[in-house]
Amino acid sequence: MSDAQENQWNQFITQHKGCFLQSWSWGQFQKAIGRQVWPIEIKQDLKALVLKYDLPSGKNYLYCPRGPIMEQVGVSQAAQADNPEAMSLFLEEIRQIAKQAKSIFLKIEPPIHSHFLKSFFNKPANKFTKSKKEIQVSETLVLDTNKPEQELLNQMHQKTRYNIKLAQKKGVIIQLAEPSDQLAMETFLELLKVTADRDKFHLHNQEYYLKMWQVLGKEGMVRLFLARHQDKVIAANLVCFFGSTVTYLHGASDYKFRDLMAPYLLQWEAISQAKKIGFRYYDFWGVDEKKWPGVTRFKMGFSGERVSSLGAFDLVFRPIWYQTYNLARRIL
Repeated sequence: MSDAQENQWNQFITQHKGCFLQSWSWGQFQKAIGRQVWPIEIKQDLKALVLKYDLPSGKNYLYCPRGPIMEQVGVSQAAQADNPEAMSLFLEEIRQIAKQAKSIFLKIEPPIHSHFLKSFFNKPANKFTKSKKEIQVSETLVLDTNKPEQELLNQMHQKTRYNIKLAQKKGVIIQLAEPSDQLAMETFLELLKVTADRDKFHLHNQEYYLKMWQVLGKEGMVRLFLARHQDKVIAANLVCFFGSTVTYLHGASDYKFRDLMAPYLLQWEAISQAKKIGFRYYDFWGVDEKKWPGVTRFKMGFSGERVSSLGAFDLVFRPIWYQTYNLARRIL
């Protein structure tokens, strides 16, 4: 695909409120980590990145994250063209891909604001099953940055404001890593492993983050914010810039320096950067009081609107293998 075609793809995704998971660049990153990717276009009505997720024993399923993206009408973010014909053509292509790839099922996690797709998936005639297994976050927190900085600060929790000022007072400095700075990424990965061990959350393998930095960092879509104190990196955030939204992807911090409150200043600096260069929204990418109580409390301190996803929907091609997959997932 030419540069012009890639730009056209991303413009469509942006124009119709799609997120970075449907960007052309995200597809290139997925290829770089070894996944097969199909970019599907239905006239001027629909675009979707579809990925192949491998399973044990040579099995696989297809996955469309926060897609497909369909042409929207009007000015409302929720307004979307009712286009069952485009969806039918899209699913015809999916069935052909599934047949060639011998895929067990297709998993779709539709765009958050797509009311047409919600009704489409819930119609029994369309043969989608509501899935309990979601890959993306079920609920997130989105901050509208289209306000004066002081107003953004004023609407935060008082303790959050205090901790931002405390980090500044104690000499924490935020820097943006250069895309070619491999050492900065290695430092981030060291911090990330320590953070994951401490807070007991799952990480991708190291190659995943390195490829993300190599593919998406080079073009400025993913940026690495570093918090330094006396020339030592004590915290870092990996943040994605796409469309009208900046999304907080991954964060890490050194627990020994927790009293310096660097993570608060890191978030505020990313929010300020988003506002300064014209991005309308800052997405904290996931809140859940049960799964991540501490992290959720931290994010909620910055204020914003809680937004829920439509969930996940599976279209089954191989019923027996689908049952086996679900049984294995419950056991494991």
